[in-house]
Amino acid sequence: MQKAFEEAVIRKIFWRVIPLLMVLYVVSYIDRINVGFAALTMNKDIGLTAYMFGWGAGIFFFGYCLFEVPSNLLMLRFGARRWIARILVSWGVLSCAMALVQGPTSFLVLRFLLGVAEAGFFPGVILYLTYWFPARYRARIVAIFSLAIPVSIAIGAPLSTLILELDGALGIKGWQWLFIIEGLPAVAGTFAVLRWLPDRPALASWLTSEEREWLDRQLALDAGADKAHGVTALRQAFSNPAVLVLASVYFCAIAANLGLSFFLPQIIKAQGYSTMQVGFITSLPYVAGCIGMLAIGYLSDRLSERRWFLALTMILASGGLALAGSVGTSYWSIVALSIAAVGILGCKGPFWSLPSNYVSGAAMAGGIAFINAVGNLGGFAGPFLVGSFKNEANDFSGGLFALAALAAIAALITIVFVRPKRGDTVTSVEHDTAALSNSAERRT
Repeated sequence: MQKAFEEAVIRKIFWRVIPLLMVLYVVSYIDRINVGFAALTMNKDIGLTAYMFGWGAGIFFFGYCLFEVPSNLLMLRFGARRWIARILVSWGVLSCAMALVQGPTSFLVLRFLLGVAEAGFFPGVILYLTYWFPARYRARIVAIFSLAIPVSIAIGAPLSTLILELDGALGIKGWQWLFIIEGLPAVAGTFAVLRWLPDRPALASWLTSEEREWLDRQLALDAGADKAHGVTALRQAFSNPAVLVLASVYFCAIAANLGLSFFLPQIIKAQGYSTMQVGFITSLPYVAGCIGMLAIGYLSDRLSERRWFLALTMILASGGLALAGSVGTSYWSIVALSIAAVGILGCKGPFWSLPSNYVSGAAMAGGIAFINAVGNLGGFAGPFLVGSFKNEANDFSGGLFALAALAAIAALITIVFVRPKRGDTVTSVEHDTAALSNSAERRT
């Protein structure tokens, strides 16, 4: 009976919260990487070299990094609903403004400002999910939420290349239409957030009092276990060894992820495909990534194992990227990139289940934002490396090898330095659920 009640509550919360957040993250990710598709025609129009494009693709993450921690702390002050709405409207307007770039300088400035505007969205959502889901559900919930990444590619790739076909309509170039059309949904999403996203379970009218009490009890048990590490003050998060290790792993993972994402359309285009074919072929690795992400997130929760799943995903990413660099322009490169995508995307669930093992309270808000901020500097490093290698050798292989090396470093750091939380030996979700339920009954 207790099990059925728990599943019903989690199911209700899931359908009330996750679909909206996923749609918003799809919009966010499309706006972040659509510059890779715009580059197919924009670079020539405004005089961007591969090197300068790599700078512009990556400079987004400088603005993102600088404002990540302040943004997450402001969400604590103003509430998730209002702060996420603020993020949406500012990034939507700036995304549309990308249609106005005239050359390298304006391209770099607007990309930087777009990073400032979007700062705090992803870590804010990760923090927000801890208000709604007990710890034993978080790897699969984060994995499902992170499906927005491959879904955004699967949708955005053919959509973006289709929009590019509007070139010349109303005197506007195709890449300008791309930024305008794909920027407007973020502005519209502002109203959906203000209307449907509660700040916390206590404000959710669609939960019964019994359901709120059960959720409060489960989250309190998690909070009590998490406070055992003693890291709750904000200042402690930034010097905590576990947080620094996780930030290093995420830096390498994001560098591999976005170094590939921004240049994947150009990598496939270099194999001789048409612009429309590029859109559809680009989506294939991310379809594989969807499947891998769900499977890894489920197994990570089922086995209560984070560290080894995280290491495995980075090994897959490294191997796939290295293989893609080795086989060159062949069908096998698409297979290799699909393997890499399973690893790159599959790491999300186990990785984002780890921070709450080491920090809690204000330290968790700041720690999650800090990890994401430092990690997203990899969003500059990855595209910069690929662009530099392409500029020097007129070939993408060197860049792919560099990304593979970064993923391998992430795997090594995980194996050597990430340590499981003491007492994390439960091997099934059912056992974990029963233990928490019994603990709750003893408390009452």
